[in-house]
Amino acid sequence: MAWERRGGDFYYYQSERENGRVRKKYIGRGELAHLIAHSAQTRRSVREERRAKERAELERIKDLSAVGDELYEAAEALARAELIAAGYHRHKGEWRLRRDA
Repeated sequence: MAWERRGGDFYYYQSERENGRVRKKYIGRGELAHLIAHSAQTRRSVREERRAKERAELERIKDLSAVGDELYEAAEALARAELIAAGYHRHKGEWRLRRDA
């Protein structure tokens, strides 16, 4: 979406996708074109703000998830140590009690 200078005047165009190709659509000039351009800019800035908020929320969730992952790994290491101390071993992914224990 842009103002283009043609001759001595400025005209407002919007880009649209049509059959996989980008085409410029003539909107006009004057007061109506200024209102449409302002509206498009407002919508664009609202979308950008929403994306920024979503990115910040995603980062916050990733940070919380990282803490949960660390807690899970620590609990798994403790459980593994406890099972080994109790005489268990891993056999094809399963914990089994040693025969000689």
